[in-house]
Amino acid sequence: MRIHASAAALGLSAITVLALTGCSTSTGPADTSRPAAAGEGGSPATVALPLSSAALSHRLLAADELGQGYTRKATTVPPRDDVTVIGCPALEQLGGDAATGGTLDLPRRAKVSFNYAGGNGSEVSEELYSDTPAKLSTSIGQIVDAMTSCPTYQVSMGSTLIDMGTQEAAPPQLGDEAWSLMLTFSAAGQRSVVKQTAIRSGAVLVIVAGSPALVDAHVEKALAKAEQS
Repeated sequence: MRIHASAAALGLSAITVLALTGCSTSTGPADTSRPAAAGEGGSPATVALPLSSAALSHRLLAADELGQGYTRKATTVPPRDDVTVIGCPALEQLGGDAATGGTLDLPRRAKVSFNYAGGNGSEVSEELYSDTPAKLSTSIGQIVDAMTSCPTYQVSMGSTLIDMGTQEAAPPQLGDEAWSLMLTFSAAGQRSVVKQTAIRSGAVLVIVAGSPALVDAHVEKALAKAEQS
């Protein structure tokens, strides 16, 4: 999951603290996962074999598939080396690069981010990863475990100190496994909430993050397109 840090603009691009690098201290999938049961809304199709990054990029949502008011944004941001996690041992071990927005340590991946004109500073991003189901489940589960191990902590970025909070949310009834978190952060008198929802369907992992309402509105269509043959 990669949502870049920007101390000046607390919004989606200010956090994700905790980028998914696949190098947490946890050893198994998080308890927040939920295998989809037959007949309760699970996806009708799954991807059986890992896909290439090029194939994944064709399965990302486009701005016109989201509706009016969405524009694609650049996703390349220089890495920061002045980020420190404070008060959460599991996250501290991930290191500053992870805290500002690394990616899952998986070679097959694709990402897109959008600004939404209909909300004040609203953004939403989508990431796709592909590997064996076991590798995807372990990689995302390890990071969710680390994030949920500390309900509150702080992130220092240069001279800015961000107060963080993490809370589990009910995952959607989609895919083979699903995870969902609500992240709150405050700094410089501002407070924002970011939702992160991850769904594994076979050999594909879909992660949608951003303004909670936008994540809820688009996660199902993101999964449906990711499962296209």
